[in-house]
Parts: sequence; structure tokens; C-alpha cells
Amino acid sequence: MLKKRLVVFTGAGISADSGIKTFRDAGGLWEEYCIEDVATFEAWTRNRSLVLDFYNKRRQQVVEAEPNAAHHFIAELQKKFDVQVITQNVDDLHERAGSKNVLHLHGELMKARSSVDDTLIYDLKKKGISEGDLCEKGSQLRPHIVWFGEMVPLMDDANLMAGTADLFVVVGTSLNVYPAAGILNFVMPDAPKWLLDPGDFELDYVRGLKHIKKTAVQGVEDLRRELLNHL
Repeated sequence: MLKKRLVVFTGAGISADSGIKTFRDAGGLWEEYCIEDVATFEAWTRNRSLVLDFYNKRRQQVVEAEPNAAHHFIAELQKKFDVQVITQNVDDLHERAGSKNVLHLHGELMKARSSVDDTLIYDLKKKGISEGDLCEKGSQLRPHIVWFGEMVPLMDDANLMAGTADLFVVVGTSLNVYPAAGILNFVMPDAPKWLLDPGDFELDYVRGLKHIKKTAVQGVEDLRRELLNHL
């Protein structure tokens, strides 16, 4: 029997439970920097060493973090469902928990890419990027990250995946940041949908959406019960 297609869309909230701060969090790494100074193409052209240092610090945070119960739960769902993860996060915690099909909308911290050819992408393992690290075409390697103001190249792929969902789950995101926030518009109207996030949102316009107002880790068992009713 074919497994139902479960598409899981995750945001910063799921990784927050692993200790990875977002730029909105008080006390996070972003408080030391202005976004315009480290997370735009203009910053890259203006002060490359600062940008590299910032992302090397973020990468080290990810290396030291561990997948939490929510990451592991999503990976376990592969036993019962055909699971596709779409994430706004740039960490590798989904993969380290065991998820096989993960699409990173905003890039991946554990990878670098050529600054002249977007198709040349390199695994970093645990090391950082230094000035003078070059791609095979001789250009400086940059973080494999979608910076503010850049196009999100995999957004169309993500929207197509959302349209194939028999079940759709959102974990740890406010759904307020576009273009990613529009992904719900591509889910079939009759597909059951859940939002697992402690925030307050005006989502009455989304047909069939159930809101579990808990953090990712706190709400895992609630979500488990919901999904098992749809096997």
C-alpha cells in the first residue's frame, strides 16, 4: 500500500529547542551585528572578512547543537508516511536526526559555493570558510546561504511539493515572512493541516488548519496523535 505524502514545513522554532538562536531572539548572535553588515550581497562586497567570520561563528553553533525530539520525531515519521521536509533553517539538524528528503529554502551553513557559479557547491564538514578559499574556477567561496534581498531559488520546488501533500504540517514558524509564508496557498484545500507553534496567529483563512499552541518539543506527542489518526 502506498504511503500518504506528508509534507513538513519547518522554521526557526524547531531549532530554537536545540539552542540555535534566530536573529529575532534576545541574546542571540545576531545582536552583535546589523543584518545589513553580514547578511546581504552588499555586505559581502563591502566587508568579506566580516561576513565570513559571522557565518563561521554560526556554523560552529550548529556543529555544537544536537537534533531535538521534534527533529527525531519527523525522521521517525518516514516509517509510516512518505515524508518531505521543507525547511527555512540553514542548519543540518533534520539530516542528522535521520530525515532523508530535506529541501533547504534558505541554503545550508555546512556548505560553501562559488561566488561566480551557483552550481558549484562544496561540503564543509566542520571547517569554516577563509579568505583565499577558492572554487575550481578560481573565485572566492561564499556561504551557501540565501541572503536578504536575494531570490529564493527553490521556492517554486517547495510550492510544487506542497501541492502534492496528503497531509501538511508546519512547525516552528510564524508564517509571516514571504515568499515562504505563501506556501499554504499551494496545499490542496481539503488536505488536513496542522501548525505547531506557541505564537498567536490570525489563520482563520486557512481551511482545515489545527493550531497546536506549543513549542516544537512540547507539542510532539499532540502532533503524533493527530497524524496517527490519518494513516
